[in-house]
Amino acid sequence: MQRPYNFSAGPAAIPEEVLQRAAAEMLDWQGSGMGVMEMSHRGKEFLSIYEAAEAGFRSLLSIPPEFKILFMQGGGLAENAIVPLNLSRAAGVDFVVTGSWSQKSQKEARKYASEVNIAASGETSSFTTLPDPASWTPSVGASYLHICSNETINGVEFHELPDLRALGCDAPLVVDFSSHVASRPVDWSRVGLAFGGAQKNIGPAGLTIVVVREDLIGQALPACPSAFDYRLVADNHSMYNTPPTWGIYMAGLTFDWLARQTEGEAHGIAAMEQRNIAKAALLYGTIDGSQLYYNKVSPPCRSRMNVPFFLRNEALNDAFLAGARERGLLQLKGHKSVGGMRASIYNAMPLAGVQALVDYLHDFEKAHG
Repeated sequence: MQRPYNFSAGPAAIPEEVLQRAAAEMLDWQGSGMGVMEMSHRGKEFLSIYEAAEAGFRSLLSIPPEFKILFMQGGGLAENAIVPLNLSRAAGVDFVVTGSWSQKSQKEARKYASEVNIAASGETSSFTTLPDPASWTPSVGASYLHICSNETINGVEFHELPDLRALGCDAPLVVDFSSHVASRPVDWSRVGLAFGGAQKNIGPAGLTIVVVREDLIGQALPACPSAFDYRLVADNHSMYNTPPTWGIYMAGLTFDWLARQTEGEAHGIAAMEQRNIAKAALLYGTIDGSQLYYNKVSPPCRSRMNVPFFLRNEALNDAFLAGARERGLLQLKGHKSVGGMRASIYNAMPLAGVQALVDYLHDFEKAHG
């Protein structure tokens, strides 16, 4: 029996191959007599899992050696506090607000940073476009400039990270890449710190990955809890407190799966990027060619991961969702703050799943359009 296609925004679908391998090792990991959830995080068995996961992630995203990889907890929402607790200085911090998540980020930072400056905002467009970096107004001497490179609710994405140096800005760029991590390459020359919750492209909820340039750590505010101090976490190889062991294990399996993906002559992340571009183009093309559905986001800014769309006749929303469930297309209801529909098409969503959704969109429009 074919599994349904799960379009949830997160926790999201996990590759079936990864789930099958985890199931096979659930009671006995590689002859150890223990499941991963039962292991000491300091035992040799789990340390080998941790080391493989860290190495796999570094290789997969070509992370330079001057960056530390930290496996933490609390999700992206907690990092909105943890980042300013570690990086904010007397000069304050800058934010580019492009949707719901960056709005939350700047509000949280105000609790810890001496000053928060909104360097740019897409609010005047109702977050359907991204402000041109040439129009940004970063503050002099800011501790960092924060962006959310993919807004899951509003469906906008920076397809290229901004080059702050070209803007005359010396602040390090902090990137919340929770919802597109591992879906495309990262230009690390433009990044000071990137963080993301695992529950969209990497595995189950509970693990947060932080990639931080080493020269930025070691200056946490006195109020920063020890378990969230990047210096302590880095020096203890993410073992200062008990880490999310199951999440790290599942992430490692996912990194192995990603590394084996191919698309033509492309491999790994390059292959996933090609696949994600193709999936997004198929879905947006169908929506744009419809008389029933529409997407509000400016095409150059559209997310490849999260596709919000609306029915011109909202009275059909319940019928649309019911029919989708009957076809094995799950979790298509939009976020409560914006309504409509949303299809999240992360790495684990195959092209066949997007094609099944497209076929349903056509059939539903024929019946109701």
